[in-house]
Amino acid sequence: MRTSSARTARAAVASALAVVIVLSVSGCSSDDAPQDEISVEPLPAAQSPVTSVTPAGTVTEFAPVNALTFDPVTRTLVALTDGSTTVSLLRDGDPADTRVIDLGSTAASLVAGRDSTVLIPMDGSVARLDVADGNRTDLDVDSNALSAADLPDGTTAVGDDTGKVRVFGADGQVVTTVSGGSVTSADALASTPDGVSVLDRRQTSVTDLDLDNGTLGVALRAGEGAAEMTSDEYGRLLVTDSTGTELLVFTSHDLLMRQRFPVGSQPWAVAYDEQSGVVWVTLPAVNEVAGYTLDTGIPVEVDRFATVRQPDSVTVDADTGDLYVGSATGDGLQRIPAAAR
Repeated sequence: MRTSSARTARAAVASALAVVIVLSVSGCSSDDAPQDEISVEPLPAAQSPVTSVTPAGTVTEFAPVNALTFDPVTRTLVALTDGSTTVSLLRDGDPADTRVIDLGSTAASLVAGRDSTVLIPMDGSVARLDVADGNRTDLDVDSNALSAADLPDGTTAVGDDTGKVRVFGADGQVVTTVSGGSVTSADALASTPDGVSVLDRRQTSVTDLDLDNGTLGVALRAGEGAAEMTSDEYGRLLVTDSTGTELLVFTSHDLLMRQRFPVGSQPWAVAYDEQSGVVWVTLPAVNEVAGYTLDTGIPVEVDRFATVRQPDSVTVDADTGDLYVGSATGDGLQRIPAAAR
C-alpha cells in the first residue's frame, strides 16, 4: 500500500525532474534547436517472451494486430492487421463479425478520424476509411506519410518521414506546410483544444506546431526513446518512453512536462479511457497492460493485467470501458471487460 507521505515524496521528485527537463530544453523552436539535440534509431517494441500466465478476460484467435482503435458511434473495433497491410472491422468488437479490407500497401499507423472514419497514412497517400460501410477515399501526399490527424476546422494534418507536416483542406489541396528545424520525423500527431503537437521518435521529442504562421513552436525532450503518443480531453499529451521505461505527461498549452513515472518495464502502446480517467499502457517485455490515473499530480497504478504475447496495441471502448489488446505475433485478440476490473 502506498502511504500519503510516500505519494507526496514521489510527487515532489517527479515535479523536480520535470522542472529540470523543462529548463534544459525550453525555448526550443524551429529557429532555436536544442543544444543537446540527439538522433537515435527508433526501436520496435520490446520482444515478448512466451506467455506464462493466462491472459485476463477472453482471447479470440485473430490475425497479427499492429494497431487498434474503437469507434463508439458504429460500435466498431478497427484493427490494422497482417503486417499493416489490411484493416479489420469488428462489429461490437466481435471477431466472429469481421470484415477485412486489403490496403494494397503497408500502412504506417491507424488513427481515429472524424465522422466514424479512420485515417491510414501510407507512402504517397492517406486513406480515409468509413468504418460503417468500408468505403475508402485517398488523399494524395507527395511523401511517405507516417501520421495524420483531423483538425477542428475540417482540415487534415499529415506528417511524413522528413519531419514535414502539411495541412490539407477539404479539396485535398495543401493550405499550410510546417517543416525544418529540429523535427526530423513526424511519427505521431495529436490535435487538442490547444493546438497540434508532433512526436519525433528520432529526436525523442514533442514539438508544438504553429499552424497559423507555418512554424514550429516549443520543443521538449520526451525521455530516452519515445514510442507512442495520444491525448486526452484535458489537452494532455500522453507519451510512452520505451527506452527510459516511463510514462510521460505533457500539457499541450505552453508545452510543459507535468508528470513522469517509471512503469517498471518497456512501455509501448498507450490509450486513454475518458470515463474512468485511466491511461492504459502495454508492456510487451512482460506481456502486461497497466492502468494509471493522473489526478494526484503523479501517475498512480490502479490495475495491471496479463496479456496476450506481444501486446503492441491497445484501445478502449468509450461506452463500456472494455479494454482491447492486440497481439502482433498472431496470438489473439484480447478483451478485458470493465466489469472484471
